[in-house]
Amino acid sequence: MHTPRYSIIHASMLMLLSLLPIFSECLAQYTSSELETKIDALLLPNIGEDEPGSAILVVKDGKILFNKGYGLANLSHQIPIDPNTVFDLASVSKQFAGFAIASLVEAGKIKLEDDIRKYIPELPDFGSTITVDHLVHHTSGIRDWTSTLPLAGWSFDDVISFEQILRMAYLQQGLNFEPGSEYSYSNTGYNLLAELIQRVSGLSFREWTDQHIFQPLGMTNTRFLDDHTEIIPHRAQGYYQDQDGMFHASPNNLMALGSSSLYSTTTDLARWVINLDQPKPEMKAIIDRMKQTRKLNNGTDNNYAFGLSIGSFRGTPSVNHSGSWASFRTYLMLLPEEHLSIVVLNNYASSPYQIASTIASWFVTEKATASKQEGKPNSPAVKLPKQLLDTYTGTYQLGPGWYVSLTRKDDQLWTQATNEDNYPMTALSQDLFRIDAYSGRMMKFFTDANGKVTHLVYSGMECPKMESSAASASKQLSEYAGHYVSEELRTAYKVLVVDDELKLWHHRHGDLELSPAWGEDFLGSRWFIGSVEFYRDSAGRVQGFRVSSGRARRQLFQKVEE
Repeated sequence: MHTPRYSIIHASMLMLLSLLPIFSECLAQYTSSELETKIDALLLPNIGEDEPGSAILVVKDGKILFNKGYGLANLSHQIPIDPNTVFDLASVSKQFAGFAIASLVEAGKIKLEDDIRKYIPELPDFGSTITVDHLVHHTSGIRDWTSTLPLAGWSFDDVISFEQILRMAYLQQGLNFEPGSEYSYSNTGYNLLAELIQRVSGLSFREWTDQHIFQPLGMTNTRFLDDHTEIIPHRAQGYYQDQDGMFHASPNNLMALGSSSLYSTTTDLARWVINLDQPKPEMKAIIDRMKQTRKLNNGTDNNYAFGLSIGSFRGTPSVNHSGSWASFRTYLMLLPEEHLSIVVLNNYASSPYQIASTIASWFVTEKATASKQEGKPNSPAVKLPKQLLDTYTGTYQLGPGWYVSLTRKDDQLWTQATNEDNYPMTALSQDLFRIDAYSGRMMKFFTDANGKVTHLVYSGMECPKMESSAASASKQLSEYAGHYVSEELRTAYKVLVVDDELKLWHHRHGDLELSPAWGEDFLGSRWFIGSVEFYRDSAGRVQGFRVSSGRARRQLFQKVEE
C-alpha cells in the first residue's frame, strides 16, 4: 500500500545501496560477529544517531545469526530501535491471513472453490463468481480500497477501520476484470478473507491468529491491531522526509485486518520464519499449502500464493513479501534451499529490499542454471550498451491509470510503477529483463520495422510506450465542465476549466489538475487519479467519466445537473 507522501526515498541510504557491489564469492558460513561487522558497515554510515532506522534479522539453519536495531524508534523521546521494537509490518501481514485460510482449508471448514458470497452475502453479485481462491491469489478483480477510499475523499491520515473498508467493498458496482483472468494486488481481497475467517470460526480475526499462530509459536509481542487507540509497548513511530531533509511523523490509524495492521518484532518474526522454513509437524500441511500458486485462466503463471510471493533470488528459489504503509517499509525473504531468512523492518520510507538482497548476496552465489538458453528467467545477466538501454527508457501504460516509468542509472535500467518504489532490472538478453523485486517477473520489449520501441509485455499484458508529448484532447474543454457523482463511492467532483486547463474539485481534496494524455483520456495530478476518461452518448454529449488507477479501474462518475 503506497502513497507519494509516504514513499519519499531516504536518499543517502538508497544511493549507497544502489552502488554497492554484489559480492560474487559465496560466504555461506558467518560467525555472528563477522556478519555484524558487515551489516554495521552497510547501515551505520547512513543512519544517524538521531534518525529513524531499521531492525535487521538473519536466520540460518534454524538459528538466529543476527538480530539488531539501528537508529531511533521514536525521535521525540530518542528511543533506539532494538530487537524488541514493535513495527507495523504493513503487507507482510498478509501471509498470516494466508496461513489462516490454508488452515481452514486443511481442516475441511472451507473450500478454495467456494463462492465468497457463501460466507459474505453482502458482497454484490458481479455476474461472475469470485472464489476464495481468487481472493487468496489476487485474481478476484475486486478494487483495492487504497485507491477507492482516497478517490471518495478520504485521507490516509484519517481513522480507517476494518468495518469501513468492508462497507466500501459492499458498495462496489464493478470489477477490474473477469475473476481469474489477471493478477492485480488487492488489499480489499485480504480484508474479505479476514472477515470470512471471523464468520467461519466464530472468533475475531485477532483472536483466531492469537490462538492458532502467535501463542503456539511463542510470538508474545505480535498482534493484529483492531483498535487504533490501543497502547502497544515499544511501538515504533514511522517517519518521512520532506524536500529539505527534515523528518516528520506519519499518522497511522489503520485497522486493515488481514491485509495489514500486524505489529511485531524481529525477535518474534524469527520464530515465524523458522517455522515457515521447517514447520512444526502439526503445521506442515498448512505451510506447504501456503506456498502453492495458481495459474490464471489462460494458463499464465501467477507467482502469488497465500500472502507470499514465490520467486527466485540469484537462481535459488525464494519466498518473500514486502510491505509499505505510513512510512514503514518491511521485507521478509526466505531462501528455502539455503535455509536462510532475512527480515528488514524500516520506520522510514526507504527500500528494505535493497538491504535484504545485499545481505542475501553474501550467502548465495549466482547459480548456474540447468538451461543455458538465452532469455530464460534464470539465465545469467548480460551487459547492454547504454545507447540501447536509453531506447527503452520512458513511460509505458500497463493499464487504465497504471503506468511504469523506466530510467537508466549507469549500465542498468530501473522500473517504477504508479505509487511504487524504484527497482533495478536485470538484462537477460537484448530485449528481455528480469525484475527480482517483482518475484522475478519479466519485461520484454518490442520494436517496429524502423527499430523504434513500440511496447513492452509484462505479465502477459501488452503495454504501449507513451509519446513524450501528450496529445491534446480532441474536443473543447468546456464540454467537460460540470458536476459528476459516483453512486459507488458516495462522492462528487466538479470539472472546471481554469486558464484553458481542466481541473477536478473535491470538497476535501480541493483543486486537482488534469493534463491531456490522448483522445479524451486525462492524467490526474494526484496518485489516486491515474487517468480520467470521459465518455459520451450516441449524440456526442459528455455523459460522465471513468477514473482508473493501478488497482481500481473504471470507477464511474455520471454527469448531473447542478
